[in-house]
Amino acid sequence: MTDDASIPQRRDSSPSKWAVWIMLIAFIAVCLGAAGVGAIATTSEIDGWYKTIEKPSWNPPAYVFGPVWTTLYVMMAVAAWLVWKPAGLKAAKTPLTLFAVQLALNIAWSWVFFRFHQPGWAFVEIVVLWLAIAATTIAFFGRSKIAGGLMVPYLVWVSFASVLNFAIWRIN
Repeated sequence: MTDDASIPQRRDSSPSKWAVWIMLIAFIAVCLGAAGVGAIATTSEIDGWYKTIEKPSWNPPAYVFGPVWTTLYVMMAVAAWLVWKPAGLKAAKTPLTLFAVQLALNIAWSWVFFRFHQPGWAFVEIVVLWLAIAATTIAFFGRSKIAGGLMVPYLVWVSFASVLNFAIWRIN
């Protein structure tokens, strides 16, 4: 039987060196997993339904979306990790809960727009998503300026996506 005094204890509540890197990988996996779940709804519809609907002239070409979203998901993961890193999940409960909510809404948008072919409802959903991203970004800025900054391109892209979604809804 070992004495608890013989186990090295950290003096602060920060995670161990190994936990830090494992959690970075976990955050990246969760975010890319969310991308994958969204892609299930999206991929088959790009050359199907989406190709047949009217889009504004300023709609980006399809090849732009994959690299942009991949970059944004990795940035989101690093942002969440930076919020978690100083003191763990318990200390970052509120901002990481907001992060989880916006990630779930992000997935839902793909399903509503692409799988269910509902651009009107998708617009309502993306407005709620935008609000969740804004709340998450503000909460992240409160914990880490870098984490908050990493969320800003995502908020900007979803702002653009909201306008695009609205335009597609109105012209179809």
